[in-house]
Amino acid sequence: MKRISIVAMAILTASLVACNQAAAGGSFNQQARLDSLEKDFNVLKEEFEVIKYALDKRGISIEQARAEMEADNKVWDIPDEDSPVFGNTKNPKLTIVEFTEFQCPYCSRIAPTMKELNAKYPDKIKFVYKHFPLSFHANAKAAAAASVAAQKQGKFWEFRYALAPHSRELSDSIYVAVATEIGLDIEKFKKDMVLDSAMEARIDKDFQLGVKVGVQGTPNFYINGKRQDRFSPDLVEKLLKEAK
Repeated sequence: MKRISIVAMAILTASLVACNQAAAGGSFNQQARLDSLEKDFNVLKEEFEVIKYALDKRGISIEQARAEMEADNKVWDIPDEDSPVFGNTKNPKLTIVEFTEFQCPYCSRIAPTMKELNAKYPDKIKFVYKHFPLSFHANAKAAAAASVAAQKQGKFWEFRYALAPHSRELSDSIYVAVATEIGLDIEKFKKDMVLDSAMEARIDKDFQLGVKVGVQGTPNFYINGKRQDRFSPDLVEKLLKEAK
């Protein structure tokens, strides 16, 4: 409430100035402007109370809300490193970084949308995949390892989209079946998909990067370094039109 008091003091000061000007021969328009200012302040005060009430219902303070806002508006430098990349890697209008995993049902549902965007904008967008296996999804990390094995044969994206419909039935046999479907060298695939310490470190590197930039669930999208809580094809279209 301290902030309102400061604003009220500013308005009171403006009122005194306006009154003095009026007493010195100020115009009627000055009083009208003052009345309008007071009305606007009352509206802002009412809206502030509504916002504060909503925040209290969520159990967070204004300071926490401010921190959330700053995090949402922050532009992160997210390196590609050894992540799978598709599309325009030299001068893209947009770079979409997706933190995701294979057991998450929401990730499975959005995979066809991402495939459509891949096909529609390979010359305008760079797509980057980051592994973010959630701890309560027992098969997510092994699936990530299988996708890395497919990446080693240059077919990560084919594997990713072929595996997406199997989010509820992930297993080694499913990974091998999908690898066979997309034409991988199966013996090499089986060897490369082993979840050893090196593979664990490879996947955890992505995960820790996600934690650093504020990923809290899957899928999470960052467009040109900025987190997008409401990712959609319409948003991509809008940002493409705005991009120079």
